[in-house]
Amino acid sequence: MAFPSYLEALNNGKLREIIKSLEAHLESCQLCPRECKVNRYHSVGICGQGSTAKISASVLHYGEEPPLVGDGGAGAVFFSGCSMKCVYCQNFGFSQLNRGNEIDAKELGKIFLKIQNQGGETLDLVTPTPHLPSILKALEYAAERGFSLPIVYNTSGYEKVETLKLLEGIVDIYLADIRYTSDIMGKKYSGVPDYWTVTKKAIKEMYRQVGPFKSERDFLKGLIIRHLVLPEKISGTEEMLDFLAFELSLSVPISLMSQYKPVYKAFEYPELARRITSQEYNRVLELLEHYGFEGWMQYFDKNEEFRVKPLLEES
Repeated sequence: MAFPSYLEALNNGKLREIIKSLEAHLESCQLCPRECKVNRYHSVGICGQGSTAKISASVLHYGEEPPLVGDGGAGAVFFSGCSMKCVYCQNFGFSQLNRGNEIDAKELGKIFLKIQNQGGETLDLVTPTPHLPSILKALEYAAERGFSLPIVYNTSGYEKVETLKLLEGIVDIYLADIRYTSDIMGKKYSGVPDYWTVTKKAIKEMYRQVGPFKSERDFLKGLIIRHLVLPEKISGTEEMLDFLAFELSLSVPISLMSQYKPVYKAFEYPELARRITSQEYNRVLELLEHYGFEGWMQYFDKNEEFRVKPLLEES
């Protein structure tokens, strides 16, 4: 079996078929659970995007989970726009305010190649779903020219199962958030009416495709769950652990994040207008230990820098 998986899809023509299907979707877009049905060749969807990819930055990122970073860093491409409207989004400049630059698929493919040429260990696609047609066209361009990094699908978890099924055999690593375990919380803080209902189905589909994350020599594949601890138990951690333990597997690793800080519109909500306490974070660590999950944690009392290395200009 080819690794990364998309190399086989490139060789047998499946990748080209998926690209055509995704491009057709843009005429009445239903790529994400919002299903706004906008013709994105003439207008923009709820995500704020038209038919051309828009990116905020591309860097070698050393702040992702260790096996995704390795020695060379995760090659992170930050895409503009989002189908969710999180009031506390730390990336609100490009996710909510839609800052960034439009870029055609060929130029995006060149960025993928640059990431590989400069030592990146993975291709880390951040909020990719609105841009899927351009991303896969860029991947086709790059793979035909020797690109072979594994793809990290870095997502909020709020994904449409039918869209994920198109990515089977393309994506090797799903890095998926579970933000809340309540549709009410998702509506209040992220502007979507069905976050947990949709995300549970999406996570199960990701797991079906790739299983739990495994890191072996020259082989990275599987599902990693990210969980940002929010104040006042808003994240619903215990319910999340129940879901993973009893409906997926204890072997799915969890990346537990302590980095929440109130930004953007968070100060409009008193319960979100503060950082979490060490007691709140430690309680969640104890829950993970009780259930028997493994993964990664962040030091609560240590201010970790956003460690990135700019991509160098090609001479």
